[in-house]
Amino acid sequence: MLTNNQAADIFARIKKHSTADEVEVLFSGGKSALTRFANNVIHQNVAEENYAVSVRTVFGGRTARSTTNKLDDESLKRVVESSESLAKVQHPDPDLLPLPDSNRTGARDNSPTRHFAETAAITPAQRAETVKKIVSIADKHKLTTAGIVSTAESVEGVFNSRGLTDWHTQTSSEISITMLAPDSSGWQKANSPNVASLDGAALAEVAARKAVESAKPREIPPGKYTVILEPAAVLDIVGFMFFDFGGLSVLDQRSFLNNRVETKLFGDNITVWDDVAHPLQSGVPFDGEGIRRQKVQLVENGVIKRLVYARATAEKMKCSEYKDKVGPIEPTGHGFPLPNEIGEAPMNIVFAASPNPVSIDRMVASTERGILVTRLWYIREVDPYEKILTGMTRDGTFYVEDGKIRYGVRNFRFNQSLIHMLSNVEAMGTPVRASGEESFDMVVPPMKIRDFNFTEVTKF
Repeated sequence: MLTNNQAADIFARIKKHSTADEVEVLFSGGKSALTRFANNVIHQNVAEENYAVSVRTVFGGRTARSTTNKLDDESLKRVVESSESLAKVQHPDPDLLPLPDSNRTGARDNSPTRHFAETAAITPAQRAETVKKIVSIADKHKLTTAGIVSTAESVEGVFNSRGLTDWHTQTSSEISITMLAPDSSGWQKANSPNVASLDGAALAEVAARKAVESAKPREIPPGKYTVILEPAAVLDIVGFMFFDFGGLSVLDQRSFLNNRVETKLFGDNITVWDDVAHPLQSGVPFDGEGIRRQKVQLVENGVIKRLVYARATAEKMKCSEYKDKVGPIEPTGHGFPLPNEIGEAPMNIVFAASPNPVSIDRMVASTERGILVTRLWYIREVDPYEKILTGMTRDGTFYVEDGKIRYGVRNFRFNQSLIHMLSNVEAMGTPVRASGEESFDMVVPPMKIRDFNFTEVTKF
């Protein structure tokens, strides 16, 4: 693994090659390995170790970035020359700020350990043993299974010519399982920095149960139903709104929060934080310029409280027509590496726990007529300001009647406003670290929601 000391040496060599006014270097990469299986057998095992060195140079308000994965001196010299030649032909950016120094990065957090030796040491044989357990459960239920078991050890770091340095190491592990029957399927996915937190056999049993119990799905008419969304389904649909919490998206008038910050938009039971230090979260505690990520309350009891900011966006917002309408304005450590057109976004979403959490089983028991949804996919935005999304259910959709799951149903297409959805949440469970396919990982609860709008029925 690339170490902090080795990165510091590379940065010193880069500075010697550079003639720029300022230099910033981002390091990223690590070791990753993946075991892929399908049709109840392993068919692929891959491993990779790779590191990227991304150099940004600045000449009098002009900046550009160039990246290499070769760490020899000649390659470092070429990447510096590439960055500098690109920077010199850019138009000056009036919003470009000097690089931050070590006094402006923010307080160090108390993030829990995100690097686990056991995860870093996982072998192909151990991943294969996990797959063996998954396949044995598929065979027991006469199902076909496919998925992945993966692990990684990664680093990210930032160094600049004004003395800022920061470094982060972490591990990750992931299991994704699909169980297939002739006319039904089940799915489960989980990841964690700590491989000991994952139980492949338990995930496989849940996925298999969903495939078996949704067999011979019936077609029921579309319409507005009470829905019970499992955490993966919640994650994949709500994930479409969080890039709108970036300050630049409001300045560009592409956010559904334009003219809505400090107003009540969701139900009283919706409170959301961005919190990189939360024990169920993962990721780097600093942003693309090395500014430490702050814990930010985005929503409190349905009221939009504030936005997140990169340094330059905060300065622009303070001089804009919106400055008195968006709550507190300050850099929060959520900027992406410069130059970019996105600005910033909260990437460590945590939904606050309900004072009276309700399990999925209790949600089902309290439902007279509704739909239980395992996950959503193929989600697209229809109306960006009302945040209307369309997408489909998948891998375990069930009809609930009189407090019991009755049978599997054919999948639905939905057209649903997130604003209306988060105003109609009747019950929430305990937030968990959830993984999906349409959005980044979050800490979210299962939700029971009234009047969820299904518009079409599929043929599967």
